[in-house]
Amino acid sequence: MSLFAKKIAILVGGGPAPGINSVIGAATIRAILSGAEVIGIQDGFKWIMRGDISHVVPLTIDSVSRIHFRGGSHIGISRDNPTKDKKHLENTVSSLLRLNVDKLITIGGDDTAFSAYRVEQIANGRVRVAHVPKTIDNDLDLPNNTNTFGFQTARHLGVDIVKNIMTDAKTTSRWYFVVTMGRKAGHLALGIGKAAGATLTIIPEEFGDRKIKFKQLVDIMVGAIIKRLSYGRPDGVAILAEGLVEKLDPEDFDSILKVERDAHDNIRLAEISFGEILKSRVQARLKEFQIKTTIVAKNIGYELRCADPIPYDMEYCRDLGFMASKFLFDGGSGALVSIQNGKFVPLYFKKILDPKTKKMRVRMVDTTSESYHVAYRYMIRLKPEDFEDPHELAKYAATSNVSLDEFRKQFSYIVEDQTVHSIGDDGVAVQERPNHNKK
Repeated sequence: MSLFAKKIAILVGGGPAPGINSVIGAATIRAILSGAEVIGIQDGFKWIMRGDISHVVPLTIDSVSRIHFRGGSHIGISRDNPTKDKKHLENTVSSLLRLNVDKLITIGGDDTAFSAYRVEQIANGRVRVAHVPKTIDNDLDLPNNTNTFGFQTARHLGVDIVKNIMTDAKTTSRWYFVVTMGRKAGHLALGIGKAAGATLTIIPEEFGDRKIKFKQLVDIMVGAIIKRLSYGRPDGVAILAEGLVEKLDPEDFDSILKVERDAHDNIRLAEISFGEILKSRVQARLKEFQIKTTIVAKNIGYELRCADPIPYDMEYCRDLGFMASKFLFDGGSGALVSIQNGKFVPLYFKKILDPKTKKMRVRMVDTTSESYHVAYRYMIRLKPEDFEDPHELAKYAATSNVSLDEFRKQFSYIVEDQTVHSIGDDGVAVQERPNHNKK
């Protein structure tokens, strides 16, 4: 092969997700079979945005043929952001040209997608770019509710972890507050909680667009514990999406909102002891009702990101990697790679990036859907209908050592904005606002 033959480069940005190596492997093999030389750019944009082209490795069929079985990233990863400084963008493009690269595959979430978009713009036709979207959060707005790669593996492993925690909770008569990754949306938390049959799952979407007071979140958990205890069960497992932190009223969590941010201005949610803070406040609140409960706070997230992909993600990601290479060799550029109903569909940057945020649109959990309805109905937590049933309410009041009226006074506010989820005669989910005037 000529020393000056054009090359295709692959880099990975953002955080890990199961299936990255499947994309790298399939994209590499497809490119080599097309006669191209392939290089892996190590550690995302970290080095090339600074003009350093020494951190690259050759990718061959032999070196990648079995990496699809493994988690992590064969070529490393970073969150370095070239879009904050035009010089970094120009360095990125010039580094690629110095490496004799005319095709680039980026693998990452919405931040990396925007970086890929800007690189393609600056390159102005000299480098063709395709982006493969990834995130275990499943919050990229792909058409037809297509999963983002890595989500199914993360959910699968998360359910295994929570299943064991649920057994421990029952065995030891304690509660677990499990905080899962999910910066904006609650797909992963709900996916784990619903599949595992956790006691309840709290996600940002159930509160709509409004900010929430930390006290309300505390009382939701206290109410669930009291309700569960009234049924004779002192144990439970609550799944909490980490994105709840960003829904909290800044006055309540001023100190949290001052924590370090990453290169894309995102709060480093994993560094906040959200579960521990919530646990402490819940236990203090329960003391007011003379209830003592052992609570354990646990985060799950890092152990999901680099898991070996399940077969679903292995196959899905190999399809994505193959089509990313094919798209570029067919002359395409400036698009995300998506597989919809088994067919490749390019999603062009200009059409899918939100003009306000300059990122991919975020896909939230649809709390009006039948899928969410099923999850909600299985949850053990205070619901609007509880305050319309004096017999149930009397049980909760007795468990909390207060009068029925006092219990209503203390907790009815937490369901004022909840929607009553029910199934109509036609089998379709119906949402109604609660009537709290009933006694």
